[in-house]
Amino acid sequence: MTDVGRLLTRLRRFRSPVFTGLAMLFVCLFIVALDPAPLAALRNVLFDGYQRVMPRERKFAGAIVVAIDEAALQSRGQWPWPRAQMAELLEAIGRARPLAIGVDILFSEPERAGGDGDAALARAVRSTGAVLGVAGMYERDRRFPDPPLAVPLYVRGGPEPALAKFEGHLQSRQEIDRAAAGHGLINADDVAPVIRSVPLIARIGSVTVPALTIEMLRTAQRLQALRVEYGGDSRARLRVGEFDMPLEPDASFWIHFSPRYADRVVSAEDVLQGKAVAQLKDSFVFVGVTGLGLIEWRSSPLGENIPGVEVHAQMLEQMVEQRFVLRPAGARWIEAALLIVAGAVLLLCVPRLRAWMSTLVLLAVLAALAATGGFAFQAGSLLDVATPALAALLVFGSMLAGTLTEAQRQRQLLRVAQAKAAAELDVAQRIQTGMLPNPRVVFAHETRFRLDARIEPARTVGGDFYDCFMVDARRLFFVIGDVSGKGLPASLFMALSKSLLKSVALREPDDVGRILSRANTEIARENPESLFTTAFAGLLDLDSGHLALSSAGHEPPFLRKVDGALVRLEPAGEPPLCIVGDFQYTTARMSLSPGEWLCFFTDGVSEAMNARGELYGAERLQQVLVRQREEASPAAVLTDVRDDVRRYVGDTEQSDDLTLLCLRWNGPGAAPAA
Repeated sequence: MTDVGRLLTRLRRFRSPVFTGLAMLFVCLFIVALDPAPLAALRNVLFDGYQRVMPRERKFAGAIVVAIDEAALQSRGQWPWPRAQMAELLEAIGRARPLAIGVDILFSEPERAGGDGDAALARAVRSTGAVLGVAGMYERDRRFPDPPLAVPLYVRGGPEPALAKFEGHLQSRQEIDRAAAGHGLINADDVAPVIRSVPLIARIGSVTVPALTIEMLRTAQRLQALRVEYGGDSRARLRVGEFDMPLEPDASFWIHFSPRYADRVVSAEDVLQGKAVAQLKDSFVFVGVTGLGLIEWRSSPLGENIPGVEVHAQMLEQMVEQRFVLRPAGARWIEAALLIVAGAVLLLCVPRLRAWMSTLVLLAVLAALAATGGFAFQAGSLLDVATPALAALLVFGSMLAGTLTEAQRQRQLLRVAQAKAAAELDVAQRIQTGMLPNPRVVFAHETRFRLDARIEPARTVGGDFYDCFMVDARRLFFVIGDVSGKGLPASLFMALSKSLLKSVALREPDDVGRILSRANTEIARENPESLFTTAFAGLLDLDSGHLALSSAGHEPPFLRKVDGALVRLEPAGEPPLCIVGDFQYTTARMSLSPGEWLCFFTDGVSEAMNARGELYGAERLQQVLVRQREEASPAAVLTDVRDDVRRYVGDTEQSDDLTLLCLRWNGPGAAPAA
C-alpha cells in the first residue's frame, strides 16, 4: 500500500462512527467541566420537573400564614395599616399562644398618620416575642448605617461556608426593631421568576444573619446562639436545638415545595375577630401581606404563584419534618460518571446494531438516566441527569451521522436531481404565469369598468386559467376555466384551451355561446388524454352594460346588485368542454347597472378543505361577498375572499388550484385612452 493509500485509510478511520462518538463524548465532558450558565439553567428546569412529578407531601401542619389579604383590607382599610392596628393583630396572634411569630413585613418608613404607633407596635412585638424580618441589599441604605442585630453564630470543624454577602440592608424602624426577640433574613437567593432556594445564613456587612425561619426555630426553643458543625461527610450543618439543617456550600436551602393547602393560610380578619385561636395555638405563625397589587408573587417549581410569606412557611415545614433535598457531595463527579457510562454503552452498541435497535438502546439509556434522577430525588439528592442525557443524544447523533454518510451522499444526488426538476418547473410556472394577463396593467386606462383576477396553483403549475381582452373598442371578453387534474399535464391542456378560446373569440366575437361551441370542437381534436375543461365566458358591452354569458359546466358566479343584494346566477346545466363533441352552448343575456359587479371562481375556492375535512362551500363565500362595501374595488373583493379561504384552510395543504375573477361595470364613462 502506498503512503497516499495509508493516509486515506487513516482519514476514513477518523470518520468512523466510533471515533466521532468518542470525540463528541470528550467534548461533552469538557463542557460539563466548564459548567456554563446554560447547563445551570437546564439543571434548574430538571429539578423543577422533579418537584412537579414528586411534590412534597405535607406531614407537619403547624406552619400558619396570617395573611393581610383582600378580606382583611376590605374590612380594615387599605395598606399600610396604622401601626396601632398591626399591634392589635400581633396581640391577637399572641393570645392564641403560638410557638413563635415571624413578621415578613418591614416597617422602615415613619407612620403616615403620626402619633405613637411605633411605640404601640414595639410593645406588641416585645410582648409576643415576635421575630422581625431583615432584607439584605447590595448597596447601603443611609437610613440604616449600622449592621442589623443578630445572635452569635459559632462554626466548628471547618471553615465558615461561602455565605451570600450584602453591603446594606432594610429593617424596621429602630424603636420597633429593638423590641424584637430575633431578626431573620427574608431574601431569596436570586431574582428569577421561579423561586427554588433561599440562603439560610448570609452576611450583611460584618454581621451574620440567619433566615427568618431559623430565627423562629431558635426563639421557640429559647436558644441564645446558632452553631454550624461539619460532619464526617464534610458537609456543614446548621444546628438549631433539636433541628439539624444540612447546608449547601453557600449555605443555601433547596425548597421542596408541597401543593398549596387552604388551611395553611388564615385571614388576618379572622384572627382579629378571634376565630382562629385553635389553629394558631402551638404553631409557627408567619405574618405577611398577600393582597393583590401589594406584593410581587413568585412562581414555585410546581407552577403555582405564591406570596413570599408562604415560602417561609413551606421552609419551616421541611425543617420540622427534617426532609431535605441537597446536591450530594461530589455531584459533578457523579454526573460525569453517568455521562461516561451512557457514552460507553452507546459506543459499544450503536456501530454493531441496526438503526432501529440503536434507537432502542438510546431510549433505554435515557430511561435509565431518568430513573436514576427520580430515585435520587426521592432519597433527597438533586442529581443532574439532564446533562448526561443531552450528551448521550449528542454522542448518538454524531455516531448516527457517521453511519449515514453514504446515505447522505445519495440524498445529495437526489436533491440535485430534484433541484433540476424544480428549476424546470419554475420555468414552466413563469411561462404559464406570463400567459395570463394582468388586468390592472392591461386596463389601467379604463374608467368604464374595473377587473381583477387572482390565481394560486396547488402545485408549481396548475390547470386553472383566466383571460380578458377587448374584442373591439366597446366590448370586453372574459373567461375563467378549470382543467381536470393538476400539475404539468393540466397546465399544458390549460395553455391549449386558453389559446384556442382567445383565437375563436377574436375571430367570432358576436355570440359567447358560439365561442364556447367552436372552442369545444377545436380543443377536442387535440386531447389524446381525454381531459376536459369547465369554463364560464362573457361578453360585456361597455357602453350599454349589456352582458352575454355562457357556461360550460363551471361554477356559477355571484352578482352584486346596486341595492346590495347578492344573487347567484343559475347555470344552464351544460357540459364541460371536451365531454360532448359538437355541443351547441347557449347564451344568457342580462344588463348590468352602473356599480354592479360579478365574482367568478373555480372549485378550488368552494372545495377548499380544512384540517377536519370540511369544505369551504359557496355559502361561506357568499357571506364574504355580502359584507363587501359598495365602493369596494375588485382587487379588494378578491383579497378579502382569498384571505378568508386561507384562514379557513389553515395549515392544511392546498388541494386544488384557486382562481378568482371580479368584474365591476362603472357605466359608460369616458372613452378609453388611445
